[in-house]
Amino acid sequence: MSESVRAVLFDKDGTLIDFQATWAPTFHTLIEEVSQGDAAVLAGLAEASGYLLETRRFAPDSVLVAGTNDEVAEAWGAVLGDVDLEALFADIDARIGDMSLPHLTPFGDLVPVLDALAARGLALGVATNDSEASARTQLTALGLETRFAAVIGADSGHGAKPEPGMIHGFCAAVGVRPHEVVMVGDSLHDMHAGRAAGARTLAVTSGTVGAEVLAPHADHVAGSLAEALAWIEAQATG
Repeated sequence: MSESVRAVLFDKDGTLIDFQATWAPTFHTLIEEVSQGDAAVLAGLAEASGYLLETRRFAPDSVLVAGTNDEVAEAWGAVLGDVDLEALFADIDARIGDMSLPHLTPFGDLVPVLDALAARGLALGVATNDSEASARTQLTALGLETRFAAVIGADSGHGAKPEPGMIHGFCAAVGVRPHEVVMVGDSLHDMHAGRAAGARTLAVTSGTVGAEVLAPHADHVAGSLAEALAWIEAQATG
């Protein structure tokens, strides 16, 4: 790829914000609420979600790491039985962003990296399998929503990762071509979506997945956004 990068599209959880610090305590509150004091249901929801009650952390293969709310609902169905899952998840969608705010933890290098990329004139966006409303709630709370030309969630009409629709939607929104985009993320879903769209792929190991898993699917692997910055800047200069 000889043409310079003109835009950077970020995953959110595990890439911009600390996934475990933000979502593990939020999720514990959520499943306590849903289980309504039933210890067996609480344990079942945790197991179905890949959530470790003993440590209050997510397992690396948890459906919550990169999955959509539809996938979580499917996992919960067998535990909750005769429950209107569509109504339940509509309610969760409406509240989960606000529920996360007491625990919202951005990575310390996030703002300096965004500053450096903006100074280069690169268009920035977010593509997350979280809902768009939840993503905007969190970004607004961090004072960062206006930094991004597009914020795309799994319910924004472009499909969900690992399909490439979010990348194509971002390209249309900011007027670039896929090979002029770096897709930055911490999961295989991010890497697969980026490659399927024809974007460059940059994996960060700040989430729950290690470099040995991500490397075969990425053009570059970095331990953090700060470490990734030099590679993105090199791509931006052709």
